[in-house]
Amino acid sequence: METSKNIQLILNAAISSLTNVIPLKLEVLAPSITVQPYEQKELGVLIGLVGGIKGRLLIESPINAIDTIGQAMFGMTIEGEMIESFTGELGNMIAGNLCTVLEKQGLVLDISPPTVMTGETKFYGFTKAFKLPVKLETGASLNILLTIDDDNA
Repeated sequence: METSKNIQLILNAAISSLTNVIPLKLEVLAPSITVQPYEQKELGVLIGLVGGIKGRLLIESPINAIDTIGQAMFGMTIEGEMIESFTGELGNMIAGNLCTVLEKQGLVLDISPPTVMTGETKFYGFTKAFKLPVKLETGASLNILLTIDDDNA
C-alpha cells in the first residue's frame, strides 16, 4: 500500500480507536503536520508501530485530561503514581484498538510496550509528524502525534 493512504488509514483508525476506548464525547480537530522537536508539556505515552508501516504513536495531554478519562472509565479520581500507570494502559488500549481497526482494512501493525513520559519533554527523531488535536466534552484536551519513519516514504 501507498504510504499516504496508510497515513490516512492510521489517522482515521486513531479517531475510531479514541471513540471506542474513551467513554466521553470527543471533538477531533483538523490534523496538521509538525516537525521536530515536539514539545510535551505534562504527560505522554509513546508506542512504537511496526509492520505495514513503521513509526510511533504519541498520546500527549495535561494530567487533568488523563484524570477526566479515568473518572469516566472507572468512576474515581486517578492521582499520584496511578496517573503514570493509567497513562500507559490508556496508550495500550488505544494503540491495540487502532491495530484491530487497521487489520480489518488490510494494514497489519504490531505495537511496542508503552513508554510513559512525564514533565516537559522534547521529542526528536522524526522528520515530520501528523498531529491530531482532540477536545474532550469537559474542555480538557489531548494530542495524538503519528510519526512515520523515513524508510516508509
